[in-house]
Amino acid sequence: MRFLISVIDTQTRSLHTPEEMKAIDDFNDKIEDAGQRLFACGIDSPDKAEVFDSRNGSEKSLPGPHHSSTEYFSGFWIITVDSLEIAQQLAAEGSKACNRKVELRPLLG
Repeated sequence: MRFLISVIDTQTRSLHTPEEMKAIDDFNDKIEDAGQRLFACGIDSPDKAEVFDSRNGSEKSLPGPHHSSTEYFSGFWIITVDSLEIAQQLAAEGSKACNRKVELRPLLG
């Protein structure tokens, strides 16, 4: 089973403390060593986004995020695990490691 763990932040490019960075590195090492991490990365701030809409022959592009919010995704992990329970446990560990809220969602397909 594959899941997306999205890190939720409230500040553009908020800085992690050295302790948080070590905890994130340790968490990444743990899930990498267990073969559970498929991919992980940070995401730039919403002000760097651009939205494209090419439906029905339209060719629109708009600078900025799809929607405005005080919270946004600042990074993510894509994991592969044997059960929802393991994914939930890893989401809780990821939240603790980066000291941010996270959202867990199953990947389809």
